[in-house]
Amino acid sequence: MASLKEKIGYGLGDMSSSMFWKIFSYYLPFFYSDVFELSLAQTATLMFVTRIWDTVSDPMMGVIADRTQTRWGKYRPYLLWFAAPFAIAGVLLFTTPDLEENGKLIWAYCTYILMMTVYTGINVPYASMLGVMTDDSDEKTVFSSFRMFFAYGGSFIALFAWEPLTSAFQDAMGSITSAWQGAMIVIACLCLVLFLASFFMTKEHIKVTPTGLGSDFKSLLTNLPWWLLTLASVCTNLFNTVRGSTVAYYFKYLIGEDANIDLGFTGFLFFAGLFLAVGEVCNMIGVVTAVPLSKWFGKKTTFIISGIALIVFSIAFFYVPCTNGGFITMLLLQIIISLFTGIISPLVWSMYADVADYARYRDGANCTGLVFSSGSFAQKLGGAVAGSAVLMIFDAFGLVPNAESQTDDAIFGMKLTMSWIPAGVATLMVLILLVYPLTKKKMAEIASSLKS
Repeated sequence: MASLKEKIGYGLGDMSSSMFWKIFSYYLPFFYSDVFELSLAQTATLMFVTRIWDTVSDPMMGVIADRTQTRWGKYRPYLLWFAAPFAIAGVLLFTTPDLEENGKLIWAYCTYILMMTVYTGINVPYASMLGVMTDDSDEKTVFSSFRMFFAYGGSFIALFAWEPLTSAFQDAMGSITSAWQGAMIVIACLCLVLFLASFFMTKEHIKVTPTGLGSDFKSLLTNLPWWLLTLASVCTNLFNTVRGSTVAYYFKYLIGEDANIDLGFTGFLFFAGLFLAVGEVCNMIGVVTAVPLSKWFGKKTTFIISGIALIVFSIAFFYVPCTNGGFITMLLLQIIISLFTGIISPLVWSMYADVADYARYRDGANCTGLVFSSGSFAQKLGGAVAGSAVLMIFDAFGLVPNAESQTDDAIFGMKLTMSWIPAGVATLMVLILLVYPLTKKKMAEIASSLKS
């Protein structure tokens, strides 16, 4: 039984990672188009093309991590080694150089690829730690829940603070580009401290001997649960990022940047940071409920029920008007949707640990890092495809960055990316999970076999 200190320490790692990831997912497309001043097409192409490198870097990192041997373990030392490069790469990503258009485009490609490479270097080993911190399937869900609870806590801090930080730096420095860089420096310093804390508070308990590289890849490629879970994981990231990356545009061009919610007895500013931050708090509540729900119903069933809820409530968002009552309804729908995405998030990583156990059970393959690298790849692929797709949809519907007003078609496109399109993605996710074979009963059988 792992200690509470280790579970908290493990959670701090994704608290750091998620602070960066949510800013990348929700604000980076907006940064590139409205601050860095790339075109929508250039930004969409950049975010999609750079994923080609991830098809190589993610499994490569998994293989390297599986074969690392240090006094700190296999995966844990990467939290120490990559913490500083992670922070530095994030700052460079949000730095706008004084270059002409082609020079800026090259800078954007180089810094984006650098950031995603460093993200792989620290996050694939970090995720893989779940497979060597405990051998109990239910405790893996507990670890995963600590991870996601702290992740959403970090996301809440980053998203809620982002706009006030950029405003404060802009007031102080008089430049919007310097403001975004300054805000990222603050976030990056906090992320550095959190990753170091995660390193010092955790420990690997299970020692596994790496198997042959060829047999590892053979096991992975013939592992049906791995294929299905990876596709479902891509869908969850598509769902979250399509909605999340639309929010900044939705508030700027549809709701308005000075919208207010009037509750009669009080009122408050309704802005993108609040909308996203409320979602992160509700994600945290969802994470807490994932543990008892998955124990009662099993991970697969809990996942499917949550997916169905996402379909229904996402479609409802399309029909909400931009009125005071509509703003309240939008916030309520964000609360409900975020509760269910919060339930799903720890299940994904816990189920990857189950997939790694299945590989050991069926093939004798100790390829934990390789299995978890697909989780990192699914996260980045889903985020990149979603970010690119949203920008392409906006471009196709005629959205013009920084224009004082947008056409009805552009507004319709934004409404689709907040409702029907994520609902379609959630539908695909549910269909995939219906044929996922690692049920609660099957995992009990696997756990018993591995212990004997």
